[in-house]
Amino acid sequence: MEVDGQNWIKLLSDDKERAYRLLVSVYGQKVYNTCLRMTFHETDAQDLTQEVFTAIYLSIDSYKGDSTLSTWIYSITTNKAKEFIRYKLRDKRNASQTSSLDWIRSNSGFDVSHENTPEEELIQYERVQLLFAAIEELADNQRIAYTLNKLDGLSYSEVAEVMELSLQSVESLLFRAKQNLKKILEKKLED
Repeated sequence: MEVDGQNWIKLLSDDKERAYRLLVSVYGQKVYNTCLRMTFHETDAQDLTQEVFTAIYLSIDSYKGDSTLSTWIYSITTNKAKEFIRYKLRDKRNASQTSSLDWIRSNSGFDVSHENTPEEELIQYERVQLLFAAIEELADNQRIAYTLNKLDGLSYSEVAEVMELSLQSVESLLFRAKQNLKKILEKKLED
């Protein structure tokens, strides 16, 4: 079920609590998936999702329909994710967190097929692991643009709107992200 911005504004004016519950039920998993793709850690993604919906609730009356509802939500999500990532980089105590292997296993499309041999499954898993490790090394804006476009399926113009950048800036970010991923992957394969 999609929530239309104008209908949601009407529902919001009629019943704020119901509008919020509807928003969480429709967008909760999408927000969580985006947070997971940006943090690569399930616990962080859960915490960040709660922060996003808290921010949405606190600013719920500020949505006026200038952009689509999903764009407004993605904007809040990416802004919260950027804040979180900046905080996490400063906080050296979090350096010992567990790896993203479990997330990769469950969210990357890695599928254990009965047709594959164990060796083929291991190779596929290692490739996915390598890719996500490389994505983690990208600069924040490149990682966010790449995640929104390639993993969440947003168009260039939607990414531009979410990140509050020009279309040309997004195209440049994605080009640089692809170039940097290529370099990172080549270096990892050499090692």
